[in-house]
Amino acid sequence: MARGRGEREDYEKNPGLLSLLQILSFLVVFVAGVVIGLATSAHINRHFGSQTEIYSFINHFSSNKPNKEENCTIVQGCEKVDCLSMETFLQPKNLTHGMSDDELFWRASMVPGKEDFPFERVPKVAFMFLSRGPLPMMPLWERFFQGHDKFFSIYLHVLPGYKLNVSSTSPFYGRQIPSQPVSWGTVTLVDAERRLLSNALLDFSNQRFVLLSESCIPVYNFPTVYKYLIGSNHSFVESYDDPGRYGRGRYSRKMLPEIELYQWRKGSQWFELSRTLAIYIVSETKYYTLFSRYCLPACYPDEHYMPTYFNMFHGSLNSNRTVTWVDWSLGGPHPATYAGDNITEDLVRSIRNNGALCQYNSEMTSICYLFARKFAPSALEPLLDLASSVMEF
Repeated sequence: MARGRGEREDYEKNPGLLSLLQILSFLVVFVAGVVIGLATSAHINRHFGSQTEIYSFINHFSSNKPNKEENCTIVQGCEKVDCLSMETFLQPKNLTHGMSDDELFWRASMVPGKEDFPFERVPKVAFMFLSRGPLPMMPLWERFFQGHDKFFSIYLHVLPGYKLNVSSTSPFYGRQIPSQPVSWGTVTLVDAERRLLSNALLDFSNQRFVLLSESCIPVYNFPTVYKYLIGSNHSFVESYDDPGRYGRGRYSRKMLPEIELYQWRKGSQWFELSRTLAIYIVSETKYYTLFSRYCLPACYPDEHYMPTYFNMFHGSLNSNRTVTWVDWSLGGPHPATYAGDNITEDLVRSIRNNGALCQYNSEMTSICYLFARKFAPSALEPLLDLASSVMEF
């Protein structure tokens, strides 16, 4: 206490010292206030600056989003469009996308680990048309599909830039997939087949996959075709050992040791696959690469890649025959083409049942071919005349 009274007395004797201390105290408080104010202001600026950047990014992203009506399926009953809804994920309605082939094959190769489906799944048959452009047999196919919308899907691979002129009520409307140029006899045909399979695999309801051309026709009605394919335990890929120059003669020893001569197979390009084998084809890269490098004209990958691959690894899942009838009786690199003058009731009936039997599951059947080719545009009208009486649709 004595020390405190002494200090107070000193201050009373030296009023200037007291004033100096008061000024210094004020300055300290003022400077501290300025520092705190500046720090707070900088923090606020940074905060609002970052928010502005975020909002700017969101606005930029929103303004550059694809048009919702063009690229997303509108789910009725929702307040907004959800491109990741279960409906659009399981059954894409819009086939337009910007994926590369590698991205598409990767996406299509995904297999759910859960066996049960979280929706009521109705198995469908995917009809995949590989065409240069027009589909002259389209009216016949439209009659074939009529009334069976829930049981099929259609996919069209045409030349890039070609637009199919079709009514909005047609099952072919809006079914073109992003395509690439295709050259006959090259691996680009296999690329197109894998592209079709991959796009069709994006729809989880597709169970069977048929490859068709613009010159193909159905020779049975839809219920018969659907029951035949959905009920089959096997795929239909023609695969046989041809010892001649057009079979083993196309084999390249550069494929050793992965593919040996005795494993080499030949078959028709026009296949029908189960979902299991379709996934194998779009996922596989090793043997596809071998064929793209070493199966060059006069070796044709579309006639050897799948027949050889399935023979080597999935023979028990394949019937080793095709369900598409073709007439090779004239010889040469291309089959016979049937024009309008060639179309008769007897011709169509002979394709449907020529007296031969083939194996279906564990039994023999007289129904061996469901489709046929090649038919010229002039064959359309005669075929339409026979559709109800002979082909029963």
